Amino acid sequence: MLIRRETPADIDAIRAVHTAAFAAPDAPDAVPVEASLVDALRADAGWLPALSLVATDPDGQVVGHVVCTRGTVAGEPVAVGLGPLGVLPGRQRAGVGSALMHAVLAAADAVDEPLVVLLGHPEYYPRFGFRPAVDLGVTPPGPWGPQHFMARPLAAWRPTIRGEFAYAAPFRSL
Repeated sequence: MLIRRETPADIDAIRAVHTAAFAAPDAPDAVPVEASLVDALRADAGWLPALSLVATDPDGQVVGHVVCTRGTVAGEPVAVGLGPLGVLPGRQRAGVGSALMHAVLAAADAVDEPLVVLLGHPEYYPRFGFRPAVDLGVTPPGPWGPQHFMARPLAAWRPTIRGEFAYAAPFRSL
Protein backbone atom coordinates (compact mmCIF):
# COMPACT_ATOMS: atom_id res chain seq x y z
CA MET A 1 0.00 0.00 0.00
CA LEU A 2 1.15 3.52 -0.79
CA ILE A 3 -0.18 6.70 0.85
CA ARG A 4 0.10 9.85 -1.26
CA ARG A 5 -1.58 13.15 -1.96
CA GLU A 6 -4.74 13.17 -4.01
CA THR A 7 -4.34 14.13 -7.67
CA PRO A 8 -7.05 15.31 -10.10
CA ALA A 9 -6.99 11.84 -11.68
CA ASP A 10 -8.14 10.37 -8.32
CA ILE A 11 -11.41 12.31 -7.97
CA ASP A 12 -13.72 9.65 -9.44
CA ALA A 13 -11.99 6.87 -7.51
CA ILE A 14 -12.28 8.86 -4.27
CA ARG A 15 -16.00 9.34 -4.87
CA ALA A 16 -16.31 5.59 -5.49
CA VAL A 17 -14.45 4.80 -2.24
CA HIS A 18 -16.77 6.96 -0.15
CA THR A 19 -19.85 5.72 -2.00
CA ALA A 20 -18.92 2.11 -1.25
CA ALA A 21 -17.62 2.73 2.28
CA PHE A 22 -20.72 4.58 3.45
CA ALA A 23 -23.42 2.79 1.42
CA ALA A 24 -26.64 2.25 3.35
CA PRO A 25 -27.63 -1.43 3.33
CA ASP A 26 -31.31 -0.52 2.99
CA ALA A 27 -30.67 1.96 0.13
CA PRO A 28 -27.64 0.71 -1.82
CA ASP A 29 -28.32 2.99 -4.81
CA ALA A 30 -28.43 6.17 -2.72
CA VAL A 31 -25.37 8.40 -2.81
CA PRO A 32 -24.01 8.68 0.75
CA VAL A 33 -23.57 12.18 2.09
CA GLU A 34 -19.84 11.53 2.57
CA ALA A 35 -19.32 11.06 -1.18
CA SER A 36 -20.91 14.38 -2.09
CA LEU A 37 -19.35 16.08 0.95
CA VAL A 38 -15.82 15.45 -0.35
CA ASP A 39 -16.76 17.03 -3.70
CA ALA A 40 -18.23 20.05 -1.90
CA LEU A 41 -15.17 20.37 0.34
CA ARG A 42 -12.88 20.26 -2.70
CA ALA A 43 -14.73 23.31 -4.10
CA ASP A 44 -14.64 25.19 -0.77
CA ALA A 45 -12.15 27.82 0.42
CA GLY A 46 -11.36 25.50 3.35
CA TRP A 47 -9.83 22.85 1.05
CA LEU A 48 -6.23 22.00 1.97
CA PRO A 49 -4.70 19.99 -0.92
CA ALA A 50 -1.75 18.79 1.18
CA LEU A 51 -4.21 17.13 3.58
CA SER A 52 -6.21 15.07 1.08
CA LEU A 53 -4.54 11.67 0.95
CA VAL A 54 -5.27 8.42 -0.82
CA ALA A 55 -4.15 4.86 -0.15
CA THR A 56 -3.43 2.82 -3.25
CA ASP A 57 -2.85 -0.90 -3.69
CA PRO A 58 0.18 -2.26 -5.60
CA ASP A 59 -1.75 -1.90 -8.88
CA GLY A 60 -2.39 1.79 -8.22
CA GLN A 61 -6.10 1.41 -7.38
CA VAL A 62 -7.36 3.90 -4.82
CA VAL A 63 -8.60 1.83 -1.86
CA GLY A 64 -8.96 4.58 0.76
CA HIS A 65 -9.13 8.33 1.24
CA VAL A 66 -8.92 10.83 4.09
CA VAL A 67 -9.15 14.60 4.12
CA CYS A 68 -8.70 17.45 6.56
CA THR A 69 -10.16 20.87 5.80
CA ARG A 70 -9.76 24.27 7.41
CA GLY A 71 -11.75 24.82 10.55
CA THR A 72 -11.72 27.60 13.07
CA VAL A 73 -11.70 27.87 16.84
CA ALA A 74 -13.34 31.05 18.12
CA GLY A 75 -13.15 32.36 14.55
CA GLU A 76 -9.39 31.81 14.20
CA PRO A 77 -7.96 29.42 11.54
CA VAL A 78 -6.05 27.31 14.07
CA ALA A 79 -7.53 23.86 13.49
CA VAL A 80 -8.51 21.38 10.82
CA GLY A 81 -11.50 19.07 10.72
CA LEU A 82 -10.70 15.47 9.80
CA GLY A 83 -13.14 13.58 7.65
CA PRO A 84 -14.49 11.85 5.92
CA LEU A 85 -12.16 8.88 6.04
CA GLY A 86 -13.28 6.00 3.84
CA VAL A 87 -11.91 2.60 2.84
CA LEU A 88 -13.33 0.21 0.25
CA PRO A 89 -15.35 -2.47 2.09
CA GLY A 90 -13.12 -5.29 0.84
CA ARG A 91 -10.06 -3.55 2.29
CA GLN A 92 -11.50 -2.60 5.68
CA ARG A 93 -9.92 -4.06 8.82
CA ALA A 94 -6.63 -4.48 6.96
CA GLY A 95 -4.82 -1.39 8.27
CA VAL A 96 -5.69 1.00 5.44
CA GLY A 97 -7.71 3.37 7.64
CA SER A 98 -5.04 3.38 10.35
CA ALA A 99 -2.31 4.08 7.80
CA LEU A 100 -4.34 6.98 6.37
CA MET A 101 -4.97 8.35 9.86
CA HIS A 102 -1.28 8.26 10.81
CA ALA A 103 -0.29 9.81 7.49
CA VAL A 104 -2.79 12.69 7.62
CA LEU A 105 -1.88 13.49 11.24
CA ALA A 106 1.81 13.55 10.29
CA ALA A 107 1.07 15.73 7.26
CA ALA A 108 -0.97 18.18 9.36
CA ASP A 109 1.82 18.34 11.92
CA ALA A 110 4.40 18.91 9.16
CA VAL A 111 2.53 21.98 7.90
CA ASP A 112 2.24 23.36 11.46
CA GLU A 113 -1.45 22.81 12.03
CA PRO A 114 -2.00 23.14 15.79
CA LEU A 115 -5.10 20.99 16.18
CA VAL A 116 -7.05 18.25 14.40
CA VAL A 117 -10.67 17.61 15.39
CA LEU A 118 -13.18 14.97 14.37
CA LEU A 119 -16.52 13.46 15.20
CA GLY A 120 -15.96 9.84 16.04
CA HIS A 121 -16.21 6.90 18.36
CA PRO A 122 -14.68 7.74 21.77
CA GLU A 123 -13.36 4.22 22.18
CA TYR A 124 -11.61 4.07 18.78
CA TYR A 125 -9.85 7.38 18.18
CA PRO A 126 -7.81 7.65 21.41
CA ARG A 127 -5.39 5.13 19.84
CA PHE A 128 -4.39 7.98 17.51
CA GLY A 129 -3.96 10.48 20.35
CA PHE A 130 -7.46 11.96 20.24
CA ARG A 131 -9.29 12.93 23.40
CA PRO A 132 -12.46 14.87 24.16
CA ALA A 133 -12.03 18.33 22.63
CA VAL A 134 -13.70 19.93 25.64
CA ASP A 135 -10.69 18.78 27.71
CA LEU A 136 -8.68 21.25 25.61
CA GLY A 137 -11.29 24.01 25.88
CA VAL A 138 -12.63 23.44 22.35
CA THR A 139 -16.38 23.01 22.18
CA PRO A 140 -18.37 21.24 19.47
CA PRO A 141 -20.40 23.06 16.86
CA GLY A 142 -24.10 22.70 16.30
CA PRO A 143 -26.00 19.64 17.35
CA TRP A 144 -23.05 17.37 18.11
CA GLY A 145 -22.48 16.47 21.72
CA PRO A 146 -19.06 16.54 23.38
CA GLN A 147 -18.80 12.76 23.81
CA HIS A 148 -18.04 12.20 20.10
CA PHE A 149 -16.25 15.49 19.39
CA MET A 150 -12.56 14.73 19.77
CA ALA A 151 -9.30 16.60 19.24
CA ARG A 152 -5.63 15.85 18.80
CA PRO A 153 -3.17 18.63 19.60
CA LEU A 154 -0.08 18.70 17.39
CA ALA A 155 3.36 20.28 17.87
CA ALA A 156 2.08 23.82 17.10
CA TRP A 157 -0.73 23.53 19.71
CA ARG A 158 -1.08 26.43 22.17
CA PRO A 159 -3.23 26.30 25.31
CA THR A 160 -4.72 29.65 24.29
CA ILE A 161 -6.60 27.90 21.46
CA ARG A 162 -10.02 27.78 23.10
CA GLY A 163 -13.61 28.29 22.04
CA GLU A 164 -16.18 26.86 19.67
CA PHE A 165 -14.97 24.90 16.66
CA ALA A 166 -16.49 25.55 13.22
CA TYR A 167 -16.08 23.17 10.30
CA ALA A 168 -15.63 24.24 6.67
CA ALA A 169 -18.88 25.54 5.16
CA PRO A 170 -19.97 22.27 3.43
CA PHE A 171 -20.16 20.53 6.82
CA ARG A 172 -22.47 23.22 8.12
CA SER A 173 -24.98 22.55 5.34
CA LEU A 174 -25.38 18.85 6.22
